[in-house]
Amino acid sequence: MSCKTEQKQSTKELENIKLSGVVFGTSYKAIYSSEVDYTNQFDSLFAVINTSLSTYISDSDISKINRNEDVVIDKHFENVFLKSKEIFKRTNGFFDPTIGDVVNAWNFGANKNKFITDSVTIENLMTSVGFNKVTLIDKKIVKQPNAYLEFNAIAKGYGVDVIAQFLENKNISNYLIEIGGEIRVKGKNKEKDKPWRVGLDEPRFDGDQSVFKAISLKDEAMATSGTYRKFKVDEDGNKYAHIINTKTGYPTKTNILSVSVIAEDCMTADGYATAFQAMGLDGVKPFLENNIKLKAFLIFENDNNELETLTLNGFPE
Repeated sequence: MSCKTEQKQSTKELENIKLSGVVFGTSYKAIYSSEVDYTNQFDSLFAVINTSLSTYISDSDISKINRNEDVVIDKHFENVFLKSKEIFKRTNGFFDPTIGDVVNAWNFGANKNKFITDSVTIENLMTSVGFNKVTLIDKKIVKQPNAYLEFNAIAKGYGVDVIAQFLENKNISNYLIEIGGEIRVKGKNKEKDKPWRVGLDEPRFDGDQSVFKAISLKDEAMATSGTYRKFKVDEDGNKYAHIINTKTGYPTKTNILSVSVIAEDCMTADGYATAFQAMGLDGVKPFLENNIKLKAFLIFENDNNELETLTLNGFPE
């Protein structure tokens, strides 16, 4: 009798908790080795992050700041702000959270994929762009009145890190957290007794999803930025990404379809994946030579419109 009980306990220990839901306008998934369902705690953490950083909530801290109201920011806002500053400086401004109004002006996906924004509008909006003009003093954001802050390019990754940190505080050392394709893992999949396996999407213009390849991750995070679902085409057939060039205010002409970045935390991976889209192949290669802790995998179109890949800094095969 006792042997059977022990066997049941052993089997139960190998079962992962698997949670999923909706957050930040996308879906989330959490798989971790435990017997405790933390759905309510996750929802509470997501709510706090949204109250701080969501531009879709009118009374969030960031919405109030964009209206130039007086706000004392919380730790979540400060964490994302400081990491964004770091990536802004290291990428020479290719990652810039003040570009949001310009992105909105281009209205990607509207008017049958054609450009609809005039140069005067862009020039006016660009006068308020520049994260170097935004500072943090005594827990308050100081910016130009017309400057518009948006951390959507890094917030999903940060949300992943917050959940990961919560689980680690509960002494859970085997987990996979994913929000909208941004992932962080630790340990291994105890249920399968194997490393965590994650898939990279194949760039497809028909809207379908398929896995390009699968890789193993351990104690690291990965974020992917893809242009193949949001782009415009000019009269000459050139594709322009939904990633806006922070120097010009215009969509980035690019042959990069997808960039996946591996870093120690997901917020870092998320921010650099966005920056690398705007930097292009010629910018990414030398940057990663000087930043060897970041691993990257790029899928791009060559001059013959064929798919090619580039693996940098030991991104797993």
